[in-house]
Amino acid sequence: MNPPTPTPTTTTGPDTRPSAGGSRLALRLLLTAVLLPLSACGIPPTGVVEAGEPATGVLEPGRAPTPSKAESEAVPVPTVPVYFVEDGALVAVPRPAPGGTDLGGTVLTLFEGPDGPEQRAGLTTELPRASVAPTIRTDGAAVVVQLPRSAGSLSDTAVDQLACTVAVARLRQDPALGSAQVTVEQPGGRLAGRSSDDCPPGGPREADGTGGDDGTGGTGGG
Repeated sequence: MNPPTPTPTTTTGPDTRPSAGGSRLALRLLLTAVLLPLSACGIPPTGVVEAGEPATGVLEPGRAPTPSKAESEAVPVPTVPVYFVEDGALVAVPRPAPGGTDLGGTVLTLFEGPDGPEQRAGLTTELPRASVAPTIRTDGAAVVVQLPRSAGSLSDTAVDQLACTVAVARLRQDPALGSAQVTVEQPGGRLAGRSSDDCPPGGPREADGTGGDDGTGGTGGG
């Protein structure tokens, strides 16, 4: 009779499977390790934090930008006085001068004469219409205006209109001059001289006949 075979003894090591409690502990440690640097940098770990003013400069689709106040303000256009006639006396009337105080352009504006409202207000001119600007030469305070042949012979009042308009425009170009001397050279060599000191003030004059400074015409003759 064979002896009984001994039952083999099985040796098992420690159980390495993680328990449920150990898994939860490891997860907490992992989350702590991830969130701790974020908190140190000032980054909130959860949620959305709103701060500051809303972003500007971003337009909604299809919406045109609104111009700023500075862009919408119109740039004022400079003016220059031209001299017309009312009851035999010179009257200064402002005219737009987009190109500044160019003497040739100012004279052409003068030769156009008063507009409709100004005519109804009693303003007239003794200058003929001209499509060609006269030749103008300047030398400091001295200005020579050479009329084209088409201008013909001018009356003393017409010479006053022309000379005062040119003199005031010249002083607008260079206020440091103080005064200007204008010589009008007509066809045939006839000369007539005027000084800005003899011209009425170049203040504003409305088309309804009100406003501005009163004054008398320039000296006649020449």
